[in-house]
Amino acid sequence: MNIGRFITRNARYYADHPAVIFEDRVTTFRELEARANRLANALRGLGLAKGDRVAFQMSNRPAIVEIEIALYKAGLVKMPLNARLAPAEVVDVIANGEPRVFLVGDSHTDSVQEIVGQLGGVEHFVSIGGPGVGGWASYEDLLARASEAVCDVEMEAHDLAVLHYTSGSTGKLKAAMQTVGNRMSHLRKVGMHRMRVGPGDVLALSGPLTHASGMFLQPFLYQGGAILIQDRFDPDLLLGAVERWRASYTFMVPTMLNRLATHPGLQRYDRSSLKQIAYGGAPMAPARIAEAWDALGPVLSQGYGGGETTGGLILFSTADHARALAEVPDRLASCGRPIGESQVIVANEAGEPVSGADVGEIMIKGPDVFAGYWKEPELTAQAFAPNGWLKTGDLARVDDEGFVYIVDRSKDMIISGGFNIYPTEVEQALYSHPAVYEAVVVGVPDETWGESVKAVVVLRDGHRTTEADVIAHCRQRLADFKKPRSVDFVADLPRNANGKLARKLVREPFWAGQARRVG
Repeated sequence: MNIGRFITRNARYYADHPAVIFEDRVTTFRELEARANRLANALRGLGLAKGDRVAFQMSNRPAIVEIEIALYKAGLVKMPLNARLAPAEVVDVIANGEPRVFLVGDSHTDSVQEIVGQLGGVEHFVSIGGPGVGGWASYEDLLARASEAVCDVEMEAHDLAVLHYTSGSTGKLKAAMQTVGNRMSHLRKVGMHRMRVGPGDVLALSGPLTHASGMFLQPFLYQGGAILIQDRFDPDLLLGAVERWRASYTFMVPTMLNRLATHPGLQRYDRSSLKQIAYGGAPMAPARIAEAWDALGPVLSQGYGGGETTGGLILFSTADHARALAEVPDRLASCGRPIGESQVIVANEAGEPVSGADVGEIMIKGPDVFAGYWKEPELTAQAFAPNGWLKTGDLARVDDEGFVYIVDRSKDMIISGGFNIYPTEVEQALYSHPAVYEAVVVGVPDETWGESVKAVVVLRDGHRTTEADVIAHCRQRLADFKKPRSVDFVADLPRNANGKLARKLVREPFWAGQARRVG
């Protein structure tokens, strides 16, 4: 098997149809196939063999699509580095993954050159978007000298395809090993359950293609759709592109969806082509979902998953949204029901499924579950239960129709006076306050209770409220022990490299200097 074969086939079926759109440039399937083959042959010409790693770091560009396809074709392992990684993190990732080639976009050339002396294992540096610098090869020169002949290395399902780097509990980035079989399973579940598309459909992506947004590249291209790439998220840029290119799908994290739904210029743009706005990657309060539905129309679809599950495997479809809003409003707190081939259960500490009001951990088994963490056997062992199920660390409950409701991350749970308090539940109450725009809830040190609940809040433009009013609002919606004991108002909240609200960064200052960190 080889995932790159689907692009070869589409270059025949849909030769002159758009495959990639960036700014004013359109790349057809015929052109994408030719460039991917050239890159695959160029990399093999550098002496790379099946299983060798190739790293890249750049802003969102068409080259990311070419690289992914070329690596599949050549049997090489993709090592995508988030564009916002600090130089020290780049050094750590390169040392961990040991790529033989490092492809660097023009936006990152200077920062990588500053640390090049610490990247001793890299044999070839390639500059993308400009001429070769400092002895580096030029991406376009490599392609120009290489053959367009189809590169097609036979792969097995267990062969490594991607090292997907994600944050670890120690602060060091860790790599989830995604196999060819994992990626094939992902193609099937997206095409069957999430996005059924064809030539003429356009997927607009403005989130980092190295992470969640990039998981939709191959499933969309596989079906003959086109990828519209933007180098950053900006509501006007996205809406303008949707109107111009008649985009039918897009994907974003909740903070992006919230900005889009509340954008004052929303109604200026023609959004009639949009069939689905998929969102995921972090919890979203039901109040915000309802607001987004009202603003954007019946197009929302939510997914739950991660690097360890090769993308989303629980889906709250557009139809689920519509039914919840019309009949079961509380169901907006659900992330949906399992899809695809994997089994998903919510289990107690004994590994037994729970239901109703009981809370357990989401556990998964199936063909899209990763092969473990690269060079981390102990961490891999900790990730799996003795019976082989993947332990996600996400606490949830499940109703009688199979809808899963994430309560929180187990590590984010607050224990105050012996009671378990889940920040997400408190945040949902906060988001129902008319003055609250964004909120993060954390546990902070408390001499009496061990931890107490603190809300850190950004207010909507033009709105004012008080700490007492916010606490009283939550008291009406939550048990007394769950309400915030204190509220801080801030101008902005920190985000991680993928644009998600960063609870860890909010929590950290409150625990500085504490000998024992309960939270």
